Amino acid sequence: MPLILERKQVLDVFAEANKHKWTLPAFNAENITTVEAILESAKEYGEKIGNEELPIIIGITNNYKDRPQSVYYTHTRRWDIGLRLFLSDLSVLTSAESPYGKLKVLIFLDHIQWDVDKELLDWDMSQFSGIMFDASTLPIEENIKKTAAFVEQNRDKIVIEGACDEIASKGHFDKNELTTPELAERYFNETGVDIVVANLGTEHRASAAELKYHGELARKIKERIGNHICLHGTSSVPTDKLGKLFVDGVCKVNIWTTLERDTTPELFIDMIKNASKIIGAKKAEKLFEKKLIGENADKESELSLDYFTTKYRQDLIFKQMQSIIKKYFELWYV
Repeated sequence: MPLILERKQVLDVFAEANKHKWTLPAFNAENITTVEAILESAKEYGEKIGNEELPIIIGITNNYKDRPQSVYYTHTRRWDIGLRLFLSDLSVLTSAESPYGKLKVLIFLDHIQWDVDKELLDWDMSQFSGIMFDASTLPIEENIKKTAAFVEQNRDKIVIEGACDEIASKGHFDKNELTTPELAERYFNETGVDIVVANLGTEHRASAAELKYHGELARKIKERIGNHICLHGTSSVPTDKLGKLFVDGVCKVNIWTTLERDTTPELFIDMIKNASKIIGAKKAEKLFEKKLIGENADKESELSLDYFTTKYRQDLIFKQMQSIIKKYFELWYV
């Protein structure tokens, strides 16, 4: 079906998820391989559970300093071109002619900054299903004021998510304070956002043993604002520690890091195993002599076009991403 963009339609998708007690996963992407891995996984899982119209959220950041994904979507390194390409790809991939045409696909702008993304904020917001308006770099009073103004201007166009306080980025643990239920309630009421990004102990872009998802805190926040919580930094939490997020009041989760972090090693291993097919027997032998590859690496095969093309790399990454995405579906689409 066409992309789910109108505010009422998007809210209807969340209402449907609420009825089924689903937490909707939002997978970010900065290339078409990731976009299609998300769609293919949703299609296969939807068919498995008998729901060909499975809702799925695909997100993208813009000039977010820790990961400007629309910038990386194109080698022009221009966010405006990257974002238009992203939208164009999704339009084609969700058309009636596409194998993904039956899915309910939502587009979310993630971590859209109040300052560096000002030009994007002047775009027609009806092109998107939702936006995380991020003013978390400001003191809380200014954050609330800035977010409330954006909500007032756009409440009829788009579902709006906001961050009431800053979630620590990698290497910034000194600012990793958990969201209090009182602050979450105040922020939700005074800004008018639909969804609140609460810091529940997770962290963006990394995996660390000391990080912990605080489900009890989430449930306390839920008591005050209902099922309107979004969890960021989900990649930092092992899947067996995430539990039943819907019960905790989490209606949406954001995921990206694991899709790239946990697929690249598989590509690396496969390339080592097939070294001579990729670089040739002579170069593979030299690497072996330098002890850069081991005895089990292929050092004898001839060069093979099948192994040094983009297709080889993307196919392997695509399949690994599907495996990761499936695990999240099994957690939340039950």
